[in-house]
Parts: sequence; C-alpha cells; structure tokens
Amino acid sequence: MKINPFLLLYQYLIVLPIVLVLTIITALLTIIMSPFSPNSRVTNYPARWWSRLICYLFFIRVKVSGLEKANPTKSYIFVSNHQSIFDIFALYGWLPNLFKWIMKMELRKIPLVGQACESVGHIFIDRSNPMAAQKSLEKAENRLVKGVSVVVFPEGTRTKTGKVSQFKRGAFRIATDLGLPLLPITIKGSFERLHPGKLFYVHPGTIEVILHDSIDVKSYGNEINPELIRHTWEVINGGME
Repeated sequence: MKINPFLLLYQYLIVLPIVLVLTIITALLTIIMSPFSPNSRVTNYPARWWSRLICYLFFIRVKVSGLEKANPTKSYIFVSNHQSIFDIFALYGWLPNLFKWIMKMELRKIPLVGQACESVGHIFIDRSNPMAAQKSLEKAENRLVKGVSVVVFPEGTRTKTGKVSQFKRGAFRIATDLGLPLLPITIKGSFERLHPGKLFYVHPGTIEVILHDSIDVKSYGNEINPELIRHTWEVINGGME
C-alpha cells in the first residue's frame, strides 16, 4: 500500500499527540478507579473508550460478528490471532465481556500504562522465565470468577507475515485446568492497517472481529490435548479465508 504524505503528517502531528494525552488520562482514571471496583465493567470504561477513540482518529472501522456467542455472565478463555497493536484496540473497544489480558512482562515497564494494567488485574507473563510464567498462569486462573474472562494471543507475538502462526500451550493449560470453554476469535484486516516495519503509518480501513462457537475443553480430557490446540488453530485460521 502507498503512503499518503498528507495522512502521514496528520497522524504524526495531530493523532499521535492526541493519543499520548488520551493514554495518560485513561491510565490515571483507571488507576484512580480500580481500588473501588477492580472486577467491575465500570473500571474498563476508560480503556474501552480510549480504544474506540484511537480507532476513530486513525479512520479505522471495526466490524464485529458473533457477539451473541459470548455470554457476558460466563467466564471464557478468549484466544485470538495477533496481527498488530490494533487487535488490542478492537477487542478492548468492542468486546463487551469483562476480561483480563495476559500480556508480556515488558509492557509492565511502560510508565502509567503498566501501573494501570496491573491495578485492574491484567496478568504479566515473563516468557524468559518458565517458573515465573507458571506462577503468572496460576494467577490468571485465580481471577477467572463470576463472569471474568481472559484474553490470550496464543501465538505469543504479532505475526510478521499476516498468517496465523503456531500456538503456544498457556491458554490451553488454563482452559483445561479450570474446565472453562475456549472461545476462538479471528481478527482480519489489522495486519493491512499497520504493517510491521520501521515506519509507523496506519492505513485507514476496516478491521473485522469474528467470534466463533465456544469449544468445550472437557471433551478433550484432563490434560493439554494437541488435538484441542490444532482444532482451535484451524477454527481461527479458517476465519481468515
């Protein structure tokens, strides 16, 4: 895709400064509100509107299908492919369920943002330390109560090609341990909006979020079943077609 020089100037001179201010305000509001209701949807409202405003400012339209498949009163392990940072905005802004993210430890170091994420109970995982990662997964399991879900990108990182990469086992371990349903999500168009590379330039357009039927992990036994991982991958990858 070609770069529009006027759009590039708009994004760097107008949008990015606004996003910085919005991020600071959102983080502060979240930190202030979280002690009163850490597991309340009210605490998620600042981040929800932050995500939507960012998409609007970059002329990104988010189209969601299958919301009726996610009961807001139930706990799920949401698993999604990961194409760009706009996946986070799309899910945070348009997925109505109350959920916690499982995110890489490096994000904890971002000023205010890291503190805000920690204050509302998002789970940081150190992928370089297996023992610490194990404890983080146990912490995630303890927070899955009363309709609280978690969102995991099982690829572990953003795709560099736009294709769905191999899944890691963490999300499937949580689902198997707790007997909670997995709900696969396919995100399309996010890779085209923001390509990996040196230049940050967002291409306006549509991101599609598709919620698939939930998967009953109990039918796959009490251990992590490679067939469960394969089936989930196929469902998510199938949504890309």
